[in-house]
Amino acid sequence: MKVYEITIKPVTGFGTPLKGDTIFGHFCWQIAYDPKLAEEPLEELLSDYQTNPFAVFSSVFPKFVEEGNYCYALKTPNLPMEELFNFSGDKKDKIKERKEIKAKKWMLLKEGQKLSSLKELNYVNDKELLSMANTNLSDEMRKQVRKAGSKSFIAALSQYHNKINRLVNTTGEEGFAPFAVEQQIFYPETELALFVGIDETVLSIEQVREGLERIGTSGFGKDASTGLGRFELGEDNEMDLPEMGSPSPNACYTLSPCVPEKETYKEMFFAPFTRFGRHGDVLAKSKNPFKNPVIMADEGAIFIPKTQDIFNKPYIGTAVRNVSLSEPNAVTQGYSLYIPVRVEV
Repeated sequence: MKVYEITIKPVTGFGTPLKGDTIFGHFCWQIAYDPKLAEEPLEELLSDYQTNPFAVFSSVFPKFVEEGNYCYALKTPNLPMEELFNFSGDKKDKIKERKEIKAKKWMLLKEGQKLSSLKELNYVNDKELLSMANTNLSDEMRKQVRKAGSKSFIAALSQYHNKINRLVNTTGEEGFAPFAVEQQIFYPETELALFVGIDETVLSIEQVREGLERIGTSGFGKDASTGLGRFELGEDNEMDLPEMGSPSPNACYTLSPCVPEKETYKEMFFAPFTRFGRHGDVLAKSKNPFKNPVIMADEGAIFIPKTQDIFNKPYIGTAVRNVSLSEPNAVTQGYSLYIPVRVEV
């Protein structure tokens, strides 16, 4: 399996977060409607997905140009604070320091930098990340942002919709009242990094790009029919994730929500993430469009394996089946690409 990085440029807001398992589901629909996007039909690709995934998508992460090189803003690892930060001072100072550290949601990794020591990296909060993004804006766009008063790199917005009762041509009670839809708005001129591992015997990077371009044109996730979820693609290049990590790793830093393999890890540090899945496309209008919920470990998890064999492949986790009554062959991406790191716990 080869790993590539593809640059994504948001054009509109998003009603659904750009997480790896959801991107995988959208891409599968593209193959289902256009078998030319892969060397085998989707049914065959999914038949051995449990042991041989044809594609593994990461979640997306912000990236900036700093001093001529790219800098990735990854999610701060889900480790105890003491394993990432050095505390000093008396008890009162430590409590104050902990509150400040909790806001540091982003881990900065410069191009060419290695994750040899998690304590030596630069961790920033939303305000500091926003400051970095501002330096990458054009002068004209910077003026517009300053005028709008943007305060967050990823802003949450409630957009109100109306359900119209066509019998009386107005809103009202019994399900026709106005309702709010949450969406995420990225900072202007943002670039996002998407990592994807592909089995090149059945899928090429050109085919992946074509599928993603179609998703970006038609819209990703919820409320795509109203204009949300549009994006464009930038450049792509082959990545060596182990080169970004520690030369003597003993743990995996995950890049998407995943379901870890049983009896494989001696310690796991993660934030639980429950995927309340729902079918897309034509199955969204089926009798039962909802999937069974899947509890996953969100991106930024740290898994410490029992043996070094885990580092022989670029992904960890497993596929999740039996998630749908409407489509028995439905599968959830429980895999995740990872960066090998070293932690002392």
